[in-house]
Amino acid sequence: MSEDGDISVRWEVGSEFHWDEEAFVQAGAGLPSWLPTPHAMFTSGCGALISLVTQFHGHPRLHLPSFFCMDVVEALASFVDLAWYRELPDGQGPHLDTLDAAAGDVVLAVNLFGRGHREPWDLWSCEHPLVTVIEDHTHDPLSGWARTSHASYCMASLRKTLPVPDGAILWSPRGEELPAATHGENEGAWLKLSAMVLKAAWLSGKDVSRSEFRSLQKAGEAALLGSMTEPTALTRVVLPLLDVWRLRSVRADNVRVLTESLLRHVDGEWSPLTYGAPGAVPFNVQLLCASETTRDSLMAHLARNRIFASVHWRQPKSGISSGDDAAIECASRMLTIPVDHRYHEADLQRVVEALGRSSLPGL
Repeated sequence: MSEDGDISVRWEVGSEFHWDEEAFVQAGAGLPSWLPTPHAMFTSGCGALISLVTQFHGHPRLHLPSFFCMDVVEALASFVDLAWYRELPDGQGPHLDTLDAAAGDVVLAVNLFGRGHREPWDLWSCEHPLVTVIEDHTHDPLSGWARTSHASYCMASLRKTLPVPDGAILWSPRGEELPAATHGENEGAWLKLSAMVLKAAWLSGKDVSRSEFRSLQKAGEAALLGSMTEPTALTRVVLPLLDVWRLRSVRADNVRVLTESLLRHVDGEWSPLTYGAPGAVPFNVQLLCASETTRDSLMAHLARNRIFASVHWRQPKSGISSGDDAAIECASRMLTIPVDHRYHEADLQRVVEALGRSSLPGL
């Protein structure tokens, strides 16, 4: 029997979210809205950022962290002059001595993996009042830093942490004017929603092919990148109804449990990141591997066990790159294990077992 036909193997960790009614707030809960007021909504975080820098800053110089998603950088490159400062996933925070920003420039400050400290950015912003700082809170939109920010602007791509097909928010803690999304909806969001619905059916044992919803997911993601349109009507309705604090709490517990378990298995080939600001809820669990070969072998091994880890982020040897050898080297060894709200103790145990040193052929 094929994998799609065998209900016993319809289990996985990772890949895209499925449509999940369990993520909604229970009727009558009466929870206040978690969305900042006021805010603007877009299909994608990249599109929100493009809309902001082009509407209010012309063709500015945009300073980005050297450890960052190059697909997003490529989408931004037509609208800004790129500059870089060093930030690595090493717990040392941004190396602001490498940030050479002048009046009129724009800086993207990223709460990397939800583990960052706000204090260096608060101090730097006070010392450079003529530079616009945009904080990217995609990896934890509900962090204390995001909710009490003093930045000119904040943004977050929401489909990275919440089960929605599209959606990003942009807000200004300082009350600055916000750009508006382009009218219309991006077809990619509907492709993603179709994939989410089909994946939910697949997980419940229905006669759905995994390859079909994966194709829809990939096509949808490609279409969403850099889109400056409005999010779907469904996303706009669903976002206030999600039980976001519970979902975040589950992720926090899962990150803690898996990290503690993995620290008992570290053997030199990989080790989990453990740093984080007080009260931080990391964006899943990152493993720093001994080499790129080890990382790729580990990723393939996990995939064979239906654990689909993510690479954050490949920096190509040709094409757009930060040019920071330290960031490029770190990116070549990084792997993220998804342990969000979808998973329970039994799932985490299967991840730990799959990561056992004895089960890693060729490492």
